[in-house]
Formats: sequence, C-alpha cells, structure tokens
Amino acid sequence: MRKATAIIKSGGIIAFPTETVYGLGADAFNPLAVARIFEAKNRPLFDPLIVHIANLAQMSQLASRVDKRAGRLAGRFWPGPLTLVLPKNELVPDIVTAGLDTVAVRMPDHLIALDLIHRSGTPIAAPSANRFGYISPTKAAHVLEQLGERVDMIIDGGDCTVGVESTIVKLDGDRNIILRPGGVPIEEIEAMIGPAERVTETEKKPEAPGQFPSHYSPTVPVQLADNIRDIDFSRPDAGFLLFRKPDFDVPLERTEILSIDGDLKEAAANLFSALHLLDKMKIRVIVAEPVPENGLGIAIMDRLRKAARREIGGVDYSS
Repeated sequence: MRKATAIIKSGGIIAFPTETVYGLGADAFNPLAVARIFEAKNRPLFDPLIVHIANLAQMSQLASRVDKRAGRLAGRFWPGPLTLVLPKNELVPDIVTAGLDTVAVRMPDHLIALDLIHRSGTPIAAPSANRFGYISPTKAAHVLEQLGERVDMIIDGGDCTVGVESTIVKLDGDRNIILRPGGVPIEEIEAMIGPAERVTETEKKPEAPGQFPSHYSPTVPVQLADNIRDIDFSRPDAGFLLFRKPDFDVPLERTEILSIDGDLKEAAANLFSALHLLDKMKIRVIVAEPVPENGLGIAIMDRLRKAARREIGGVDYSS
C-alpha cells in the first residue's frame, strides 16, 4: 500500500478493487494523471468519471453544494455501490467531469479502496479498469488481460462481491434522476427520497458513465432471448448465459449459470465473470436468458441489453 500511495501521489495510475468492479484510479486533482486513465482505456474524453472518497469531509472538496437528499442517501448507502451526481466545486479539473458543471462522487465499500484513498490524501478518480466498452473486470486477472502494462500497478483484492457498477443518481433541483441502475436497487433509493426519473441511455454527451446504448460488450456478439424456452440449445456455435439452473439438460461445457437457485444478488456478482468465461470459448455467439426486472435484476438487464448492442453511431466501441 505504501508503493501504491507513492504511485498515486506521483501522478501514476493504479487498478484497485472495490465491491462493484475493479477501478483504474488516479489523483482526481491531477489532470495529467487523469488523462493517463483515458489513454489507457481508449476512453472518449466526453465520458465523465466517478470520483471515489474515503470520508465525508472529502465531499466538500468535490461538490459545491450538498442538499438534504444527498445527505440522506449518503447516510444510508455509503460506503456502498451508490454514486451521487452533485454540483461541482470549481477546483475539480474539467477532464474529470468532461466539462460538465456536475461531479459524480461515491464512497466504495472495500477496505483496500478506502485505505488507498485515505493514504493518498486525495479523492481518486476511477472508472472501471477495462478497455472502453468491454466487459467490466471483477477479478485482477481481468484487468491484467485487458490493460496489462498500460497501468503502473494492479492491486489484487480477490473477486468483487457486488459485481455490477454503482447506481448513479443525479439530484437536479427538485428532480431525482437515475442515470444508471446498479448495485443499490432503485426501489430502495425511491423509498428514501421519493420517485425518480430514469434517463439511463444517451447517444449524445453522457452525464454519467455507462449511458451509451452500447457498453459492457464481449468480443463475441450477445443475443438476448425473450425467455429460456426460445433458446435453441442445439446450436453448436453458441454459448449460453442462464439466470438459473434449468430443469432440462443443456450443454454444460458452453453454459454459464448466474445463480443455481435464481438469486439476483448472486447473479449480479457472477455476471461479468460469466461473460469473460464465455468470451474465451470457441463460439460465435452468446445467447443470454433474461432475468426478472426487479431489484438488482434491473441493473443486470441494463448490462445485458447494452452488451447486445455493440455499436455507437456506426463505431464499434467494444474493440
């Protein structure tokens, strides 16, 4: 951790674990260091980053104003997989926010991440530690495969326990807006602050990470089935991503099951790892079974739908 801290302080970039996915981090107040994140990921500069903090005092360094709703959500869900989009402090570099007048902030629920931020003495800007548009990493090995020597250090903290990115909430005047479903179910957020609008996709300038229609894509095309009965398991060129164990035989050597018993929390934790495994198989397509769209199922289906749409404006961002 001393070595990692020194790298952050000297303007380096580090891949580190959180409870959601592995992040690729740099000092949020060092524009040149943050620029290295975009370069390493091949990430467009118009896609804003999330800034990670270790304590609430750091929030005032980033946000110019924190209203009561933000305080309630932070008190309930931090540390945890929730990101708040707030009016930004003018000290935050424009490269972090893609020139927007807001900043995305969260406090991760992982001891290594919190220790790294605390020891570095600065908030850490960190998107997921993968090539832009590709499957998010939930293991250190995923980071090594995708980014390799593009980063200065990879901290191996084991598997991520939540497995999907944070829920992103923008508090805009009297409006509550969900910009990305994620690790905190939307129903739990609405129970705290009231009804929320959902603006989770855009083909123009995004307000938060993960808003492009296409994202989280393997190199193998993904097809999303209507239900499991519509899947042709006799296809020799296909791999299969199933929500739960079916009551009939499937080709197990080409099938990944997210949760034997159909538990959404377990399914979310296994989603990206399962896609990574299928992507390495000698197949031409991944056929995915939908999951129930409630609780964490909303975030899972958001990822699967975006994985199944590989192009943005005619440009393939999954490569």
